[in-house]
Amino acid sequence: MAVSANRLELLQIADAVAREKSIDREIVIEAMAEAIQKAARSRYGQDTNIKVDIDTKSGDIKLQRLLEVVEVVEDYTIQISLELARDKSPEVQLGDYVSEQLPPMEFGRIAAQSAKQVIVQKVREAERDQQYDEFKDRIGEVINGSVKRVEYGNVVVDLGRGEAIIRRDETIPRENFRYGDRVRAFIYDVRREQRGPQIFLSRTHPEFMAKLFTMEVPEIYDGVIEIKSVARDAGSRAKIAVISNDSSIDPVGACVGMRGSRVQAVVGELQGEKIDIIPWSPEPASFIVNALQPAVVAKVVLDEEAERIDVVVPDDQLSLAIGRRGQNVRLASQLTGWDIDIMTEQEESERRQVEFTQNTTKFVDALNVDEMVAQLLASEGFSSVEEVAYVDMLEIASIEGFDDETAEELQARAREFLERQETALDDERKALGVSDELREIVGVTTAMMVALGKDGIKTVEDFAGCAADDLVGWNERKDGETTHFDGVLETFGLSRIDAESMVMAARLNAGWVTEEDLAPPVEEGPESELPVESEAVVNVVAIDEQEASSEG
Repeated sequence: MAVSANRLELLQIADAVAREKSIDREIVIEAMAEAIQKAARSRYGQDTNIKVDIDTKSGDIKLQRLLEVVEVVEDYTIQISLELARDKSPEVQLGDYVSEQLPPMEFGRIAAQSAKQVIVQKVREAERDQQYDEFKDRIGEVINGSVKRVEYGNVVVDLGRGEAIIRRDETIPRENFRYGDRVRAFIYDVRREQRGPQIFLSRTHPEFMAKLFTMEVPEIYDGVIEIKSVARDAGSRAKIAVISNDSSIDPVGACVGMRGSRVQAVVGELQGEKIDIIPWSPEPASFIVNALQPAVVAKVVLDEEAERIDVVVPDDQLSLAIGRRGQNVRLASQLTGWDIDIMTEQEESERRQVEFTQNTTKFVDALNVDEMVAQLLASEGFSSVEEVAYVDMLEIASIEGFDDETAEELQARAREFLERQETALDDERKALGVSDELREIVGVTTAMMVALGKDGIKTVEDFAGCAADDLVGWNERKDGETTHFDGVLETFGLSRIDAESMVMAARLNAGWVTEEDLAPPVEEGPESELPVESEAVVNVVAIDEQEASSEG
């Protein structure tokens, strides 16, 4: 009866541990079997192949030694001859295993301690795996917990089923936590690490505010109102863009709530962070004007290719539009995804006057016309000789005071000027010793070749060795100050993507890479289909890193 009671107690312990740690009972029993196996090996030899079976209903423990069937026995602890094996089982073949029953064993103090460590380790691993599986699919959720401790500004949060951490830079400034405080945060990352799963929380993440609005505004939860974008300066100010899918519902009013009750609930959770709720618009100009609230905008000028916009405001609205330390325009830029340049009406007028004067002088010199004709071209929006040369002739002829003959003559003069300029640049290019092969790279002009030659880049191989930063420039921040370094082709208005494409084309021409290297991986499903341009960017970075490591 004593043995039976011990067996019953073994199963009761397994049940208790499984319930307490919220893991499968089978995992605990497997851990116990492995612990018994380790203890048995310490008695019968570490090389002995021992199998332990625990009956999950009765708790009976069976110890068996497995012996490999061989022709010639070299080690009697792990092998058995074919002749002896067939005495036990006539159908056994070479390479099979036969089992030999071992007597029950008593656990000594050391063996019991070792078995305990094995069980604890296995249970801890199972607990960690279960915890990771539980939280890895909850990234993007808001979770509640209590503060367990604060270490060097990092807040360790007890979630009940595990621990999470809010790193110092993920807490709202001037926010203090003490032991036992209730805290609500956003799960933004879950990682499996050596010491167990690490759950990272944030209270500064823009999505945290979006989730809070989802919890407070039923229309957002139901999908009637949609949050399009969020920009935050945590603890100070935030902007959120919303749109309603139902024309009868005002998205801003629904988010504000009766007497501001809904937005105040979010503000209270975010320690008084001021929130601007902006109506989203598919038109970039309207959206940016809304995003710059409460400032009043007089005029906007969009450059869609560069995703940049010039915003003109009255003189008395400049400080309001920029905000304290540039906060308002910075948040508006983050919210809209556009670079925003703010100027007053006077500054805009002065800039336009300078551009007008420069363009007038350019046309007088290039087209050999009088100042009146040059001013007419500049006032109609022409800013370069190329535009005059290659625009539809009717656009020039439609200018008041011009006719078809005048337009034809102006275009002829513009083309002659460009040809003379091209010839002069090509002569300079040859004098610098720049290779003709550079012209084969799509996007490279003669003027660019001259600039490259002045910087010592004269062959396709020289160009292939450049990085995008070398062409378009880069910024470095040190001691709180940002220093800009000019690129060789920075004055030509190249985007970084254009520069990367040109460098990759040079590397193809130089034979450094092949088309197969740049081909996207062929996999099933739309998610695996990467654009060639993105793949080229990846390869540019990879080759730059290889060159850097070889130079090092």
